[in-house]
Amino acid sequence: MSTRTATLGVPRVGTEARRVQLAGSDRELWEQLRTGDESALTELFQRHSDAVYNFAFRRTSSWPAAEDVVQATFLALWRRARARRIDQLTLDTARPLLLVMAGHECGNVLRAFRRQSALRDRIELIDPTGPVPDHSIAAAARIDDERAMSDIRRILDRIPAKQREVVELVVWSECSMADAARVLGIPEGTVKSRLARARTSLAGLLDLGDQEGLR
Repeated sequence: MSTRTATLGVPRVGTEARRVQLAGSDRELWEQLRTGDESALTELFQRHSDAVYNFAFRRTSSWPAAEDVVQATFLALWRRARARRIDQLTLDTARPLLLVMAGHECGNVLRAFRRQSALRDRIELIDPTGPVPDHSIAAAARIDDERAMSDIRRILDRIPAKQREVVELVVWSECSMADAARVLGIPEGTVKSRLARARTSLAGLLDLGDQEGLR
């Protein structure tokens, strides 16, 4: 089991036999989760946490924030499962629904990060030495990724939110247009038209971004 699974407090599957038993469809797992089955939650986490993590990073431009979004998303799902407040899954995969849930959590996590950042700034005023920065190659690569993603987000944020959400689901997260339509509650044709308009807008904005040095 991944380190993230243990750290996020997602219940562990007891045995390998239990994992084999759970190796059904997402819809079957979802039904088990609706009864409060912890092992079903763990299996869904194993299948989709990386997709949620990548989605959250693209939304927040922060690896630590993405980790927190994964945690918040699956803990929110588990709380709903324990309260028996989960509807039936009508899709073949739970991924689009989990990504929509993650999108709602991103705003909460970003607000918390801004408060933490403001607190760190105040602490540094009191203690200018602060923590010792991490100059490792891995840390530098993560910072470079975050800067690059921030540039991309600045361009993406210039198009309407409804166009952004279909780009995030269909293009970045590789959800089908049909699944995106279901979780967004709109016709599939609307997803197609929003995606087409987004691509047209982004093509012009990327040219503008080159001129402004955003890429």
